[in-house]
Amino acid sequence: MPVATPEQYAAMLDAAKSGGFAFPAVNVSSSQTINSAIQGFAEAGSDGIIQVSFGGADYLAGHTVKNRAGGAIAFAKYAEEVAKAYDVTVALHTDHCPKQHLDSFVLPLLEASEERVKGGGLPYFQSHMWDGSAVPLGENLDIAKELLPRMAAAGIILEVEIGIVGGEEDGISHEINDSLYSTLEDGVATVEALGLGEQGRYLTALTFGNVHGVYKPGGVRLRPELLAEIQDGLQAKYGTGKNPLDLVFHGGSGSSAEEIAEAVRNGVIKMNIDTDTQYAFTRPVVDFMFKNYDEILKIDGEVGNKKIYDPRAWGRAAESGMAARIALAAEQLGSAGKSVSA
Repeated sequence: MPVATPEQYAAMLDAAKSGGFAFPAVNVSSSQTINSAIQGFAEAGSDGIIQVSFGGADYLAGHTVKNRAGGAIAFAKYAEEVAKAYDVTVALHTDHCPKQHLDSFVLPLLEASEERVKGGGLPYFQSHMWDGSAVPLGENLDIAKELLPRMAAAGIILEVEIGIVGGEEDGISHEINDSLYSTLEDGVATVEALGLGEQGRYLTALTFGNVHGVYKPGGVRLRPELLAEIQDGLQAKYGTGKNPLDLVFHGGSGSSAEEIAEAVRNGVIKMNIDTDTQYAFTRPVVDFMFKNYDEILKIDGEVGNKKIYDPRAWGRAAESGMAARIALAAEQLGSAGKSVSA
């Protein structure tokens, strides 16, 4: 299916919210990982979200140059073309963009989408994340308030982060401490600034102990029940239905099935997956190289085996490994077998 239209993306999110499940949102940085993501969604019969960070976009553009907006648009155009061959719908998203990268990442992409929409086309991306976790909440929401109507006019959904995700991603790091937990007051401030959909739809990454990367059991203390406390408080204050905020789960690698299920019950409809899929992509390559090293290397005057060191040989193993992990995520999140294209 073609990449989701704004209407299809909204339908995906609505289906997740009403159905009590979440879509996997998979970070990619190459054509191979894009293929892996779509393959994984297709194997699970699940729609899904493919996303690129500013670092991933830098890499897609060519690691010797700095052209992240160009890399992101190249990603979008590639995904648009290859997705047509699959029977599930994918949406495209840009991940964490802190304040210092707005001018080189989200804003030029938004401008490119605005021009494309004016010409009768679709936006390059169905959603963009503004990550204001490193600035005071007031400034975070002021910037979000400026971005929201502009994105809404282009048919794009805004994602905001209210709180701090610990750990490190793309060189942006935060300590693991008590600041990793959002509060009801944070939720109220978000609604007061951005509304409840009347100014434009947005996704909210509340934090409940989330940490980027992967840690041994006990290294991270998740409190998914905190999401219910905030959602219930907002419902009571504003007289809305259950789970008024559309929530995103960041930093979920290594989370237990019970923690994921509780977060989804409390309104998570999008769960980011990066560290686990990076490992699932790379691990089969290591296995392939160890098992076939004598054919990959030109040892003792031999010429090796071109069929083995051809990047397509180990690349297929990598893509299949990552796809399998994504299909498992769809099963865990309840999105398997659910597609707006069905």
